[in-house]
Amino acid sequence: METSLTDARARFVRDFESGHWSMTELCERYGVSRPTGYKWMTRRKSGAGFADRSHAPHQCLHRTGADVEALIVAARQEYGWGAKKLRQVLRTRYPARSWPARSTFNAILDRHALLHKNRRRRKWTHPGATPLQTERPNQVWPVDFKGQFKTGDGHYCYPLTVTDHFSRSLLACHGLRSVATAGAKPVFRTLFRAVGLPEAIRSDNGAPFASTGIHGLSALNVWWMQLGIVHQRIPPSSPQENGTHERMHRDLKRETTRPASSSLRAQQRRFNTFRVRYNDERPHEGIADRTPSSLWTPSSRPYPEHITPPAYPAHLEVRRVSSAGTFRLHSQQPFLSQVLRGEDIGLEEVGDGIWNIVYYSTLLGKIDERSLDITGTK
Repeated sequence: METSLTDARARFVRDFESGHWSMTELCERYGVSRPTGYKWMTRRKSGAGFADRSHAPHQCLHRTGADVEALIVAARQEYGWGAKKLRQVLRTRYPARSWPARSTFNAILDRHALLHKNRRRRKWTHPGATPLQTERPNQVWPVDFKGQFKTGDGHYCYPLTVTDHFSRSLLACHGLRSVATAGAKPVFRTLFRAVGLPEAIRSDNGAPFASTGIHGLSALNVWWMQLGIVHQRIPPSSPQENGTHERMHRDLKRETTRPASSSLRAQQRRFNTFRVRYNDERPHEGIADRTPSSLWTPSSRPYPEHITPPAYPAHLEVRRVSSAGTFRLHSQQPFLSQVLRGEDIGLEEVGDGIWNIVYYSTLLGKIDERSLDITGTK
């Protein structure tokens, strides 16, 4: 096609130079305009040839510089984040530079085969789920175990994670060998000593945070009650009620476990690096593209090294839970919970033979003194 056009333009020039045709006649014969005819004559005189020329500009004033493009590519390879977050990070890191629009970031990533085009997911609603609202740091700490996985040495790793809902700060990410209380409690104790106590901790109903016993009592949440921490438990199979924590888990999995490290110690180093990056560098849309560390402050409630026993109002009858998990009610010994053995509970008569069972400031349930049936609270 290109060759035939070039030949036609050459014939046009030869016909005009023969003197037998006027410019108007030749343009009508070849189906071109007079300016086009004169353009071919100019090309002939300059020796430029008749092939089509590119209309692209020789220079693009808006083209992103190679140095800026290299920084964008390097940031993508370092973090793996999308264009919006990368742009925010680079603007903070290099404030004196001029950074292109988000669409240009995506174009650059696409050009370097670094843009993952995922299918848009359908948004589902969750009837009955109440969004978690906080107004200050340390009001609610969501906690969970991210799904276990094996490290290179064949052992399982169970990452215990703690975040601050208000600031999105990742306060702890510690790889454990199991979900047992013996491993989890020291992580919380170290965290409490370092940054203080939250007002509430929010978890699912799995071990070690809760049990199937009355009020979901476990050794861990009993300790939290002793420290004056409210334990919020989301409904079963409702991870969306810890939504911000679940989103953090997706980032944690993508950036630290694919593939997993060779050992638990090596994996913990990756968790530590992720935590610093997540808190200090990564902008979060939920907090107006700020970093968690810019919003989070330590708690004003210090960790007490000695537990203060509960002080019940005078109208409550105090009972000590036996080593078998029972307590005395008149001449009976109803079972309450093994995790409360040795602890003092309060009994408050609220009806004809109906008693509230209280531990610190928490209502654990009610007991009917006639049947000894205990109805736990949620």
